[in-house]
Amino acid sequence: MAVSEGANYAPAAMPKPVVEPGEFVFAAMHLDHGHIGGMTQGLLGAGGTLKWVYDPQPERAAAFKEQFPEVTIASSEEEVLSDPEVHLVAAAAVPVDRAPLGIRVMEAGKDYFTDKTPLISLEQLAEAKAAVARTGKKYMVYYSERIHVEAAVLATQLIQKGAIGKVLQITGMGPHRMGDPSSRPDWFFERARYGGILTDIGSHNFEQMLTFTGSDDAEILSSSIGNFGNPEHPELDDFGDAHVALSSGATGFVRVDWFTPSGLRTWGDGRTFVVGTEGYLELRKYVDVTTDNGPNQVILVDSEGEHRLEADGKVGYPFFGELVLDVLHRTENAMTQEHAFKAVELALKAQEAAKELTGR
Repeated sequence: MAVSEGANYAPAAMPKPVVEPGEFVFAAMHLDHGHIGGMTQGLLGAGGTLKWVYDPQPERAAAFKEQFPEVTIASSEEEVLSDPEVHLVAAAAVPVDRAPLGIRVMEAGKDYFTDKTPLISLEQLAEAKAAVARTGKKYMVYYSERIHVEAAVLATQLIQKGAIGKVLQITGMGPHRMGDPSSRPDWFFERARYGGILTDIGSHNFEQMLTFTGSDDAEILSSSIGNFGNPEHPELDDFGDAHVALSSGATGFVRVDWFTPSGLRTWGDGRTFVVGTEGYLELRKYVDVTTDNGPNQVILVDSEGEHRLEADGKVGYPFFGELVLDVLHRTENAMTQEHAFKAVELALKAQEAAKELTGR
C-alpha cells in the first residue's frame, strides 16, 4: 500500500531474530514522529522484546498499543528508566528534545536509539558526546533512508565488495511530501524546534555520503536553503542543498525539499546516484516512475553490462540485529558512535553555513 507521507513510512517487518525472547528488552517513548513505528518494527524483527511505551499524551500511547498489543503503557518516563530489565529506549521526540531525552536515558543506564535528526545544534552535539563519554552508553540514530531501505542496504553491500571500484561521487535526492499543512504539528514549522531542513531530513543524506564513500569526515563546500512555497510559515525551509568534499577524496551533493506533487503514488521519489571508477549505481528507493516494478530498484552499470537488481523483500535490514548484539556485547558493528555523530555534525554545519535563497 502506498504511503502518502514520509512520517508514516514504516517498512513491513522482515524478522531475523538474533536473540531469544526476553534476552533483549526495549521500550518506546515520546512518539512525536511516526518513525517510531519503523524503529519498533525493526527491533522486534531482530528478536527484541517490547516491554514499555510512554508518551505525555495518553492517546498516542494508546494508539501505539493498538499497533503493538504486547506493550504495557507506563505511567511516567521514570517508570521506564528505572526498570533494570530495559536495555534500550527507542524514541522519536520533537527534534529539539531528542538530545536532552537521550542524556536522561543514558544517565539512567540505558542505551538510546533516536529518530533522525538526533539533535539540532552543535551545542547539543557537544553535550551528547560528553554524556556518551561519561556513561559509556550508546546514542544510536535511525538514519532510515539507508538502514531501513533495501535498495540502500544492497548498494552498501555492492560498494563494499568493489562492484563499482573506488567511489568518486554521490548525489542524493530526498524529496518529501508535506501533505495538508494543518495536519502537521506546530514544531514542524518552527526552526528552533525542528532544526532546519538540512539538519533534519538532510541528515539522512550526509550519513549515506559517509557510508558509501567510506569516509570519516567531510568539508561543507557550499549550502543553501529557501522557502519557495510556504510564505505563511516563514521559518520553514522547504528546500535545501549542499556540496561536500569527503575525506576519501570523493565529493557529494544533496538536495532535499517538500515539493513532492500529489500525483506521485508515494511520499517521495528518493533517488541516489553513486559514481565509481569501474561503474555506477542508481537507487530508486520508494518508487520507479519508469516501470511498474515497485520500490527498491538498484540499477548497476559496469564493464559487464546493464543490470537491474530488485532488492525488495530480498536483502532485509541487518542493522537492527547488529544493533541488538552491539547493545548486549558492547560492540560497534551496526554503526560506530563516531559515524552516527559525524553525520549529524555535517548536517548541522551545512545548515549553519547555508545561504538563504530569495523566495522566503
